[in-house]
Amino acid sequence: MKRFDLRPLKDNFYDRMLELMDKEVSSGENAIFLFEIGDFSGVQKSADVVLEAGYTLMNSLKFNEVDWTIVVKKEKDVELIEKKRKEAEEKAALETKKAEQVENDDDDEE
Repeated sequence: MKRFDLRPLKDNFYDRMLELMDKEVSSGENAIFLFEIGDFSGVQKSADVVLEAGYTLMNSLKFNEVDWTIVVKKEKDVELIEKKRKEAEEKAALETKKAEQVENDDDDEE
């Protein structure tokens, strides 16, 4: 888990946050980002930016009177996601095939 203080960037931290996620955070690792709340628009925008980039927002909370913290998990491994999708499809196809065989076996017994 890595922690990044983006408070010095004020309301212009979104690009830097994504850059850090891409370059400094390993796949499967969490990152903690600290930024200034301002008018609270940054809270929703940070969540939107994280989700649009394909990461997982794990937590979002008020740190103190002027700061906000979000925890982001890097799950942007497209190859791993595609592999899991294919495995799920293969498993579903196998279960369908087994169900058809059982149904055919029942028909043969009658």
